[in-house]
Amino acid sequence: MSTSSLNAIAWQAPWLAPLRTVGQVVQQRVLMGSTVADALNAAAAGAACPVRFVPQTDLPVGMAYESHIFATGRVPTRCNLHDFFNGLVWLHYPQAKQRLNRLQAQAIAAHGVGGVRGPLRDAITLLDENGAVLHAPAPLWQALRARDWRALFTDLRPLWREARLELLGHALMEQLVFPRKPITAHVYIAQAAMDSGAVTDAWLATDLQAPHLSAKPFTPLPVLGMPGWWPENENACFYDDPFVFRGPRPLQALTPGPSVPAA
Repeated sequence: MSTSSLNAIAWQAPWLAPLRTVGQVVQQRVLMGSTVADALNAAAAGAACPVRFVPQTDLPVGMAYESHIFATGRVPTRCNLHDFFNGLVWLHYPQAKQRLNRLQAQAIAAHGVGGVRGPLRDAITLLDENGAVLHAPAPLWQALRARDWRALFTDLRPLWREARLELLGHALMEQLVFPRKPITAHVYIAQAAMDSGAVTDAWLATDLQAPHLSAKPFTPLPVLGMPGWWPENENACFYDDPFVFRGPRPLQALTPGPSVPAA
């Protein structure tokens, strides 16, 4: 991995706040010559991480990536930003990542890899690569589900002080190393209540159930529209971009449960 790509990570960015401390440690180890896998393993030492990170060559030819992780507890890891962020998410959300891996492996064991993932594996992949979790008051959720961007980000802007968005998708984090206005997360619509204003690993792992995921319980959110995440969105005209903040659709069948109001 080039040092320029690692050095391009802006750790002060609000979307990296949960990963900042461990991420900077891993980054420094890689810059000093460690592989991404070795740097992640060093950071995981003594932590409750259920996997070890290994070179990509550890993955046998013809073996599904998720099946290999489930069977061995070893995550094939390349020296690139994509796998760097994947490893950081494993360190921060070990129970949720393990739950997603188990569901993927079980689906592969039952149905094979195939040319099409199917709704469950498709949803898991979407969450794993591009997902986020939002803890917010109900009015923000209602505006988000309706894609009422002016209400969400202008009229209700003070309510964002009571909200928290945490990214899960490592591909999403990789994209945000070079931020662009159209970058959009798929926000997970939870089933159960969170007990506090923080997204917890244990809560998320419990909430991730196959039937719920198969229904693709997500709603899109252009992340640079988040108040405090991008200076340009202080101007309300930022949201008048129909190519990014697309018009409303009818409300989906799934509704956010009692989890969404902040504590």
